[in-house]
Amino acid sequence: MAYWLMKSEPEEYGWDDLIRDHSTEWTGVRNHAAAKNLRAMEVGDHAFFYHSGKGPEIVGIMEVSRTAQPDGDEGNWVSIEVKPLSPLPRAVPLKAMKAEPALADMATLRQSRLSVSPVTDTEWKKIMAMAES
Repeated sequence: MAYWLMKSEPEEYGWDDLIRDHSTEWTGVRNHAAAKNLRAMEVGDHAFFYHSGKGPEIVGIMEVSRTAQPDGDEGNWVSIEVKPLSPLPRAVPLKAMKAEPALADMATLRQSRLSVSPVTDTEWKKIMAMAES
């Protein structure tokens, strides 16, 4: 299983929307690196749901429930389906992530505009520990 981080503006589609809907098609990714990450996802992979914009923070965990399919007519873009697994016990703010030396190489911190990024096993465990403390 691989781990990911996926960003969404909570005003557009937030964690509460995903809970209400029980699943969603993750569409609208228009960055080649982020689309490549979507193509690499497999059913059963887990992803952090990250609220971007005001008060950026990781708020929950999702599971990939369907792999990539075309998104739009251009042919370059894909979408996946995700479903909620659980909220984090405590949200992990971007500020706390940036202050944690163990996360210094995390893709989302190095490429802040990337909306879909990989998370290593070590990074996943660290963020989970931060959420539980």
